[in-house]
Amino acid sequence: MPLSRPIALVAFSIVVVPTHASAHEDQCNVVAASVADAGFTDDVTVTCTDSHAILTSDTYPDHDLMTGIIGTNEQVPVPAEYAAPIILTPTLGTTPLTRDAALGVAVNGVPIYDYTGGGEMSEADLAHHQAQHDTLQTNQLDVCGGHAGRGDDYHYHAKPVCMIEQMENAADAAIIGWAFDGFPIYGDANPDGTAIAEGTLDVCNGQPDEVFGYRYHTSPGSPYIVQCLMGEVPDFDALPRVRPLSAATGGGTQPGRPPQGGVEGLVFTQNDDGSRSMDYTYEGEPYFIRYAPAKNEGCYSFTTQTVTNKGELMVGEFCR
Repeated sequence: MPLSRPIALVAFSIVVVPTHASAHEDQCNVVAASVADAGFTDDVTVTCTDSHAILTSDTYPDHDLMTGIIGTNEQVPVPAEYAAPIILTPTLGTTPLTRDAALGVAVNGVPIYDYTGGGEMSEADLAHHQAQHDTLQTNQLDVCGGHAGRGDDYHYHAKPVCMIEQMENAADAAIIGWAFDGFPIYGDANPDGTAIAEGTLDVCNGQPDEVFGYRYHTSPGSPYIVQCLMGEVPDFDALPRVRPLSAATGGGTQPGRPPQGGVEGLVFTQNDDGSRSMDYTYEGEPYFIRYAPAKNEGCYSFTTQTVTNKGELMVGEFCR
């Protein structure tokens, strides 16, 4: 299908592995342009094969992080190498696909999850709002629509409002991300600026598109963002996951557990030397998670005092 929607011409760098299918190259250019037009070429590298556009980033956006979170899971965002594969010849399927990990990636390289924090959804889950697992309604998300997950990785569960504010081409026609089935993600309105009528979006929060065949949207109400994938994904089980932190001496880390009732005054501080600190109070007592880059690449020195660990002061080095 020809790609007729206007795309601004800007300078960007991509790597294309030789292919005889010009349609693949055309779609590769569209994916690369969506990153370049938004102004994120310093954060995201686009490399194309004959089947996928690979968006590589460290998943760590250059905008406010963690502000506004009450229902913290006591995890912090730590940079993580991430290669997001976007199919270049998408095909609509007949069965919605869900997983307990990212369903796509924003144009700034941050993974996009569904709205829940409860794991993979069943067909019944897709049809009914899961209030108890709604990361927005349970105050687990920051003001930018994201938070740090069990792997101490930052990702979005709702409209990435802070990223959109940063986009150089911010408008209804701008692609804000790509689902792993190869279809684009737009904001709350149609690309032509018209409102999306109630009931138009399907169970995955998408609708037909005259250019791409299909497109996803964010929405003010649940499910807020891509809820499932309507396209075919041949290697669905092999889609990327962020590697969790592990202790430098061996063994993994235990995921944080949300303190009952939430915390107060959570502040995430970022310093020029790469050190980070998340400070908050729970039932009147102070708690924190602090880390700084260690000598070994990809490793960080942590000092923590969390509700999960019953206030015990813990020090250690953890690596990706």
